[in-house]
Amino acid sequence: MRNLDVTTLRSFVAVAQTGGVTRASGFLNLTQSAVSMQIKRLEEMLGLDLLERSGRSVVMTPAGEQFLGYAQRMVSLNDEVFSRLTDQAFEGEIMLGVPHDIVYPVIPRVLKRFHAEFPRVKVQLKSSYTRGLLQEFQRGKMDVILTTEPQAGPNAETLDEVPLRWIGAPGGTAWRHRPLRLAYCRYCTFRNNDLRCLDDAGLEWELAVDSESDRTIEATVSADLAITSMLEGHEPPHLEPIDTGGALPDLGVQKINMYGNTARPDIVEPLQQMIRQAFASN
Repeated sequence: MRNLDVTTLRSFVAVAQTGGVTRASGFLNLTQSAVSMQIKRLEEMLGLDLLERSGRSVVMTPAGEQFLGYAQRMVSLNDEVFSRLTDQAFEGEIMLGVPHDIVYPVIPRVLKRFHAEFPRVKVQLKSSYTRGLLQEFQRGKMDVILTTEPQAGPNAETLDEVPLRWIGAPGGTAWRHRPLRLAYCRYCTFRNNDLRCLDDAGLEWELAVDSESDRTIEATVSADLAITSMLEGHEPPHLEPIDTGGALPDLGVQKINMYGNTARPDIVEPLQQMIRQAFASN
């Protein structure tokens, strides 16, 4: 009798779903060499090549694609057995990444609800920029991330589409000045889009502030020394959307996307479902 090891199956499923050993090892909290060794043992036991390796990425062989369905069912059944028969609450830690400008109002409500239903699961919230969150997710350092992007990336789920608006001080006049004075964080994903829109419209502009601090941007804009852009409905109370009457170009819409770790569905999926529901009702 030959027996398949569930830990090894879980590693295979993670590699197949994430497309690489590096991301899978991050999600599984194992070293890359440990994951590679488990896959090698599995292939030797079956006498089959399950993955084709090309540089840093991997693709499944026909045998691997056939085996994946069995492996997923076995891992799910294993998790279901422990969940049902031990009757214990989930335990663990989830890394959640959210861009600064969409933390409110949805995320605090989600965290409060999740803690009430899963009190033994710790959610570590990291507020950062879309570009950095995507990089950490790709390295397996994040379980769930939200992003603001013009389009949805591979395996992303779009939760909402929100207009991008010019933002200024209440009653301010900075938007009327030429060259137009702008304030952006250095890693702002909206920045290149906005500048391209201004260039296409033939409007002169200059960067009044190029900072790594959101507070610096907000202070400059609230003093009516420059304008910036934010997602509609997500601007702080001391700033407001600018009604330019068409004097400034339309900035289009941004998608709020969600990416999730498919290798940890037991505790990650409930959090994702709460996020979906919160955005749907927002």
